[in-house]
Amino acid sequence: MIQIAEFIAPTPNKIWRLAQQAGVNLAVGGLPPEDLIHAGETSCDLGPLTRVKERYNEAGFDLRVIESRPPLNKAKRGLPGRDEEIDEVCKLLVNMGKLGIPVWCYEWMADFNWLRTDFAKPSRGGSVVTAFDLAQVPEDLTDQPPISEEALWESLEYFLRRVMPVAEKAGVTLSMHPDDPPTSPIRGVGRIMRTVPNFERLLAMIPSERNTITMCQGNFTLMTDDLPATIRKFGDKISFVHFRDVEGVPTKFHETWHDAGKTDMVACMQAYRDIGFDGVLRPDHVPTVEGDSNDDAGYSAFGRLYAIGYIRGIQEVVYRD
Repeated sequence: MIQIAEFIAPTPNKIWRLAQQAGVNLAVGGLPPEDLIHAGETSCDLGPLTRVKERYNEAGFDLRVIESRPPLNKAKRGLPGRDEEIDEVCKLLVNMGKLGIPVWCYEWMADFNWLRTDFAKPSRGGSVVTAFDLAQVPEDLTDQPPISEEALWESLEYFLRRVMPVAEKAGVTLSMHPDDPPTSPIRGVGRIMRTVPNFERLLAMIPSERNTITMCQGNFTLMTDDLPATIRKFGDKISFVHFRDVEGVPTKFHETWHDAGKTDMVACMQAYRDIGFDGVLRPDHVPTVEGDSNDDAGYSAFGRLYAIGYIRGIQEVVYRD
């Protein structure tokens, strides 16, 4: 059965209490913050990772996924210094294995990560959501030169050939997150993790049980008209799930409430049941509602409570039999 988790930032905040009040004690976390990193250490060293895991444990959380990365832009662009960046990832994987943290969620978006052009688009009842319009992306989004999709494929293969043997030995699963938004190029920067065939290419590139994907539904539903079938297609190559929804197309879309998007969420939950997925699923990119702050758009506190309840309700119905 799926296991409902939440993104719990490594620095305590009100989500720590609210998530547990909603019955969630599985954490998707980040790398250690500065207050847990001592002189001469990096965020990937065993000491800081041990301390951040202990912080979660002491609060009653079991850390199942690390969903942040050390700097990797040189590795993505194939620039001098990439081997040093990859060394840090290898260190991270070794230490995650020692600590029993089973999944590392990573991505291959050069220069910038997930991108939105509107962080307060009006939605149901005066709530607000994030939105993207390719035509509104600033021209000065990056100061780096253009990079082709094939160059990114080459750098990704170089990266995976370095880190996959380390992940296999450590017992840690690499889980590739899609490009967000899944369109290419954006201001000259190619994006490769944006189609179902491209994810098939990723999995075929380095055949390994540790080479898997994050099924971020908001991105994948922009890649296919049949998301439940895509979930079944990838089957046991799905190691982590972001449960969310959108309306639109890859070049222009907006986030939605979990019950108001284009996707049949019940059918998706049935697909996870049918493939025997027993990993971590967390809500993602929720609306900001009355009385809550939009400072961290997509991750407001009260919207997450609604999402957790909605997901738990579907889970109980789908898995009842």
